[in-house]
Amino acid sequence: MTTLISFLGKGRLDAQRTGYQETTYRFSADFARSVAWFGLALAEHIKPQRLILVGTRGSMWDVFFERQGNDDDEVLRLMEATEREAVTQDLLDLPRQRLGRQLGIPVVCLLIPYARDTAEQVHILHDLAAVVPPGERLCLDLTHGFRHLPMLALVAARYLERVAGVEVEELYYGAYDMRNSAGETPVLRLRGLLTMLDWVDALATYDKDGDYGVFAPLLTADGMDQDRAERLADAAYYERTSNPVPAQKTLSGVFSAVEAHRGPLGALFGETLKKRIGWFRGAQREDWERSLAAAYLERRDYLRAATFLYEAFITRACKQQGLDDPDSFANRKHAYKAASKTTPELRQLVDLRNALAHGVRPHTAESERTLADEDRLRTRLRQLGKNLFPH
Repeated sequence: MTTLISFLGKGRLDAQRTGYQETTYRFSADFARSVAWFGLALAEHIKPQRLILVGTRGSMWDVFFERQGNDDDEVLRLMEATEREAVTQDLLDLPRQRLGRQLGIPVVCLLIPYARDTAEQVHILHDLAAVVPPGERLCLDLTHGFRHLPMLALVAARYLERVAGVEVEELYYGAYDMRNSAGETPVLRLRGLLTMLDWVDALATYDKDGDYGVFAPLLTADGMDQDRAERLADAAYYERTSNPVPAQKTLSGVFSAVEAHRGPLGALFGETLKKRIGWFRGAQREDWERSLAAAYLERRDYLRAATFLYEAFITRACKQQGLDDPDSFANRKHAYKAASKTTPELRQLVDLRNALAHGVRPHTAESERTLADEDRLRTRLRQLGKNLFPH
């Protein structure tokens, strides 16, 4: 079910209490409506199955419902309550029922606080979540209401998607100050703001766990060929399953597409994304593994940091010992046995890695002390990297 949420503000009340100024809202080449309140024109345009009117106890409920043909006594009571900022749900009940019959859909009036501080802002988010069930499709009208409410509405849209499990289809704004020479007010669609937040979320996700696969659907939506975009997810999978060779090969193939992509959001975030997947530019496998170890250490993913640091050392040891195939398990095992006899730092790295992987007590008291404190572990892994790769 599609629900329209529309905010009702105080407006500019003149002596005749006319409220918002009437203007012609232009939705498309073949649809325009001249109204004072944008939400009614929007409801006619998108045809929702439910309308939620959101306002404070001092919003212009009286003027709004008077314009919808409610009787004088009801409007008078609302007028008196509005002037005292004391509108109640009971006063709104009959007018909202009449409006629902006029529109042919259920109408809900939701009274909210003024969002003057964090507590009131959180209160509004809870109230909105309470009136939209999971699976609901929402359209939000940001046109009227206090000037700070559109910012809160944007946060609410993201909150409702993440917490209430709804889908926000679009955010609308009737831009009265952008009227054209014909006096028509353009209707802006602002869903792209939420998409920008999706990219910001994806960057945060990557910085936390290194999974750049989260960019694949965003790049596809931004116009990149889907097969190319999905190769990012493939590369991320290979990397996160400790397979740097296919990960590097896949990234090498898709990087040019990321670099050449000119979608609006891809262009905005492209340079940042390229920096985050640039580890594949190393000359050889050892370089890739060392870069990944450093990146995961920065993210405090200590198990992956220790794993890639170990693998980088073994890759180099295979080369130094003349073992041609570094992908061979037997060769890597042989390289470790030979190197561990003369490299105590390697033995401690393996001890730490095994303890991190299996949740068991390490073999040495030194390793146990290292694991007991995060700062000590981070410092020790960094130092092991320097000692194992002195040049």
